[in-house]
Amino acid sequence: MKKDNLLAFSIFAISSVFFMIWGFNYVASHQVILFILASIFGIFMAFNIGGNDVANSFGTSVGAKTVTIKQALIIAAVFELSGAIFAGGEVTKTIRSGIVNFPSSLDPMLFVAIMLAALLSSGLWIFIATKRGLPVSTTHSIVGGIVGASIMMGLLEFDGTQTLAMVKWSEILRIAISWIASPLLGGLVAYIIYSYIDKKILKPAKNLNEDIKELKKAKKQFKEEFFNELRKKSDEEQIRELSIIALDEDDDESFYKNKIKEFKEKEKAIDIYGILKTHMPIIACLGTMVIASMFLFKGLNNVSTLDVLQNFWIVGILGTISYVVTFAVVSIVKKTELNKTTDRIFSWFQIFTASSFAFSHGANDIANAIGPFAAILDVLKTNAINATSPVPFAALAMFGVSLVIGLWFLGKEVITTVGSKLASIRPTTGFSAELGASIVILLATQLGIPVSSTHILIGAVLGIGLYSKNANWIMMKPIGLAWIITLPAAGLMAAIVFMGFKIALGL
Repeated sequence: MKKDNLLAFSIFAISSVFFMIWGFNYVASHQVILFILASIFGIFMAFNIGGNDVANSFGTSVGAKTVTIKQALIIAAVFELSGAIFAGGEVTKTIRSGIVNFPSSLDPMLFVAIMLAALLSSGLWIFIATKRGLPVSTTHSIVGGIVGASIMMGLLEFDGTQTLAMVKWSEILRIAISWIASPLLGGLVAYIIYSYIDKKILKPAKNLNEDIKELKKAKKQFKEEFFNELRKKSDEEQIRELSIIALDEDDDESFYKNKIKEFKEKEKAIDIYGILKTHMPIIACLGTMVIASMFLFKGLNNVSTLDVLQNFWIVGILGTISYVVTFAVVSIVKKTELNKTTDRIFSWFQIFTASSFAFSHGANDIANAIGPFAAILDVLKTNAINATSPVPFAALAMFGVSLVIGLWFLGKEVITTVGSKLASIRPTTGFSAELGASIVILLATQLGIPVSSTHILIGAVLGIGLYSKNANWIMMKPIGLAWIITLPAAGLMAAIVFMGFKIALGL
């Protein structure tokens, strides 16, 4: 473990050095100190997002024992970075310019102080929550930080009316509605997915397993009763009956052989794996098509030259391939106990849904760290507050690495909460939660709405727990309290930190 920690820290340190070298060449020499501060606070924010939110992404997978922490880290490294780079731009724009409408006369350095305060206060709050094992919304935190620091700036620089007018309350309301809708939608979609699996696969399989057990029990009882009766007969009758049984041919006069044949026909009629052959390929097909659609229509939209029809064609092909492959796997899989086989197949599915969730998280929540940082970087580069600005690839890559490193060093507590304390997690429930959450998050990313992946996944897990009647609602008390106070806590901290930066910068 120490070697792994050393390797992770080394990757982080090397990435940071290269990033700093890049930054020194990107901004003017007199802005280097502010760039260093912004980088430290932004990387710290991304690090804590990794410890809290990325842990949510893989909590169900680790809780279901589908992947280990190391395997989760590898998946995160690939898909978090991919989601951040290819699919994070639209939400990033919403975070950095869609919350507060600053006056055109605002000193750019005051704007920098606001974003610095938002990053530092949000990062600190998320760090506190993570160490307590509480999954909170990093989106709540950064929005609260930006609004809190902005209001403090307005009260110090302008009058109260102008200060309140700066905040885009309609956007805050829109985001707040999405916060409420996030757990409800996550729970609803996951509930629907798992109820289908339960009703079409798990319960019928359980009933058929019981039928087979009863049939085997009846067969065993018949054999015992038959041979007990046979022992009571004469030696000649025993020899004759045993000779008939031993012959490898049908004999209508043999009651024993006809009865055994009847049992075999009944067992053969119970096609227990027919359930998997019917419904498992459908689930695999739909899951593949959903994930592929999100990748093609959102994740790779910025780099793909394919048109809409070509994307739909690819989605259809991938769905068909997934259906055929899954059907073949179910047909040839070793016929152990059906429940074990089902869990094994859903474990494979869960790897894909975990990857999709990681991609969606990188696409959506990287904005919570990169948005304010990109805004600061743009001011340091142009000395003006612009409506839009490019997000440098180096920043996306560095902050993506920070997400992954944060998972490695801070994620254990929240993984434990999500993976085992909210509800009982198995591969089937983990798959349902991850797929349902991925659908909701990536649709929100498509619309540019900065939803809370934390709320969505917690809602998904509890939705399944509600269906299974094993949800731990007591655990929701501290989590719910943390959710409620996140925005005002981050806002209050940011307001205080902003005054400190204002004094230190002589503004």
